Formats: sequence, C-alpha cells, structure tokens
Amino acid sequence: MANIVSLREAVFSLIHDGDTVALEGFTHLIPHAAGHEIIRQGLRDLALVRMTPDLIYDQLIGAGCARALRFSWGGNPGVGSLHRLRDAVEKGWPHPLEIREHSHADMASAYVAGASGLPFSLLRGYTGSDLPKHNPDIRFIDCPYTGERLAASPAVNPDVTVIHAQQADRRGNVLLWGILGVQKEAALAAKKLIVTVEEIVDRLDAPSNACILPKWVVDAVCHVPGGAAPSYAHGYYERDNRFYLAWDTIARDRDRFLEWIRKHILDTADFAEFQRLHAQSQREAA
Repeated sequence: MANIVSLREAVFSLIHDGDTVALEGFTHLIPHAAGHEIIRQGLRDLALVRMTPDLIYDQLIGAGCARALRFSWGGNPGVGSLHRLRDAVEKGWPHPLEIREHSHADMASAYVAGASGLPFSLLRGYTGSDLPKHNPDIRFIDCPYTGERLAASPAVNPDVTVIHAQQADRRGNVLLWGILGVQKEAALAAKKLIVTVEEIVDRLDAPSNACILPKWVVDAVCHVPGGAAPSYAHGYYERDNRFYLAWDTIARDRDRFLEWIRKHILDTADFAEFQRLHAQSQREAA
C-alpha cells in the first residue's frame, strides 16, 4: 500500500546496493529527480534496466552507481552519444559495465512477461539481426503448435521500479497521461514501486487513455514538482532542449562531468535545490 513520503526516505528505504532498478518513462515523465537521489545516496552495484537510457542513466553510470545495463537503445535524444555510457563500456571507467542489448519490441515484451508473472517473453523477431550473437539471453524456441521459430528473452522483474507521473491522490492512487511507454508494465513487474509526482490532489480526474495505478501496487509516492526535468511532463512544463545540448559537452570530459555531479547533485540537498542551482546557471550563461 502506498505511503506518501519524501523522495529521500523512499530511496533510502526501498533501494539497496545490488538491486535491479528500472527508471522508466518515454520522451516525457522521465524520473530525473529519483535518479539524482540514487546518486546522492551513493548507491552502488545496481543492475539498471530501461528501454531508452538517456541523460539520467549517463549520470548514474558515470557516477559509479551501475554494474550492468539491460536496454534497447541508448543515446542523448536528438544530440548524439551518451559519453559516460560509452566510457564505461569501452574503457571501463569508472568501472566496467555489463550490457545486454535487446530490440524495443523484445524489451517491451519482457516487461509484459514480468507484469504477467511469466518467466520469459516470446516474439517474432531478430530475423537477420546480429543482436542474438552478442546477447546470450536472447534464445530461440519452436512453437509446440505450429513449429514456428520464435525468439525468447527473460522477463524483466525489477527489485524496484521508479516512474514519474502527473498526479497522485492522498490515498496513493497514481495518474499519468500523455505519451505512455512501458511505465504501467514496469510498475506491475516490480517487487517495489516508487512514484514521484508533480502534485498531490484530493481527487483524480482521468482524461481519455490515461493510466491509473491503484494504491495497492504502489509502495511510495513522493511529491517532487518538476521531477521529470529536463524532460517534460505533459500538461505541466516543456522539455529543456538547452540542457540536452549542454550535456553533450559536460559528459565528454571525465573531470568536467565529475565537477558537475559534485556541484549539482552531491552538494545539493534535494532536487529542489538542484533546480534552483540549474536555473541560476542558465541565467548566468544567457
């Protein structure tokens, strides 16, 4: 059942060294604040899962939080590479990173399998692909009914899933709308679920095609306005495109990256302080 707590308390009590952790969100509602808190608390040896690791995973990997990554695409959207991810894979800095790459369809199917209580997912796919040569988790089985050759991958069952949403009510029911990726599936596949939200309201008023996660699948709700920035939250704020461009320069250099992490995350008390510092930096750069 959901408890309304601070993000600091939720991360401290629910995420532990060595856990498998998924921070999901597609294009918007990406849980940056939660990722910062994981870095701030110095968590280590995490097996990270995400369909599309982008800036927040670059930060987590570069800060030394991760030992493994299961994913289907990684990059700085519209800009280029994730330089901290590449440095970890290619040069083992800050330490080696084990990677397991899948197709988008396979990752989505693996989340569905996890949410359904199934041990693996099945799909038609990987014909002509080299991914199975590099990922031993991708295997093939014959359909017992048709004999068709199908691809299989292990289900995704995170120890903890973290998502960002627009609203929760005071009982802990969660509402998100706009572009939905695999947040629902990732939430239902997890042993524990943390949700950061833009606001807490007395009553949820769901628009068409919205997703409601009931309080009994949520462990912690954390009120973190702006918690998806620099991504956007549909209906609340826009994407900070300047930051995505700036990140390419910040992340290219190890020392510059470490100084950014120290100043903006490790030396800040919470995401609200990070936002104030970031806004000040943008005003000074303007």
